[in-house]
Amino acid sequence: MTVMNTAVTDYDAFRVKVSVSKDDICRELYRQNQAMIRIKKETVAVRNLVRIIDSTLKLANSKGFRAMTLRDLCADSGLSMGGLYAYIKNKDDLIHLIQGHGFILTRRTLLDFIAPETDPHRRLFAAVKAHLYLSELMRAWFYFSFMEVKSLPADEKKDAIAIEQEIDDIFHEILEDGVKEGAFRPIETRILSAMIKALLQDWYLKRRKYRDNDISVEQYAATVRELLERYLARDFA
Repeated sequence: MTVMNTAVTDYDAFRVKVSVSKDDICRELYRQNQAMIRIKKETVAVRNLVRIIDSTLKLANSKGFRAMTLRDLCADSGLSMGGLYAYIKNKDDLIHLIQGHGFILTRRTLLDFIAPETDPHRRLFAAVKAHLYLSELMRAWFYFSFMEVKSLPADEKKDAIAIEQEIDDIFHEILEDGVKEGAFRPIETRILSAMIKALLQDWYLKRRKYRDNDISVEQYAATVRELLERYLARDFA
């Protein structure tokens, strides 16, 4: 059985390698939403977007996004109501920014980490670890995204589902390629990719049970790897 491996072996190394730059992500977010954001100075806009997103996730996880008001957001972020309205008109606009921020980062991270790998086993585990480690690093956003998607406006919900499907397709494509190349045994790749997603979600949605049992994200990733290796092995019985 081929043992999955990747250059980044632990969470701390991942944090260093990814070097999640809120400024870089918010700069891209600003450039994508200049029709909505009425600030011409990019440096100012990026700085305030970081504050808005950090405060939103903090408040959403402490009191709930629906209960949070724009006045709460102003108080936590330090922006005035007028200053906030230069970026968003309402909470629907706010969700748009939050979702865009997270999906840009998730897509970029997964693609960056699987790009160097050609072996299907290594590609699959690189994707699994990248997703798990990123959800540990940005747990507030992953939890927010899962909980709020059902209450998004219709257009935002459609976009969120499409982008989420794009992430799912990354795993599905790896499995499909592995089966075609003979690296994995013949399986129902859509079913397994959906099951992998459920395992990844369990980490950030039910974080407390793992923390209470002193299970680290590295241990969880290793267990998911072993499950997949055993199931995908051609001598699986």
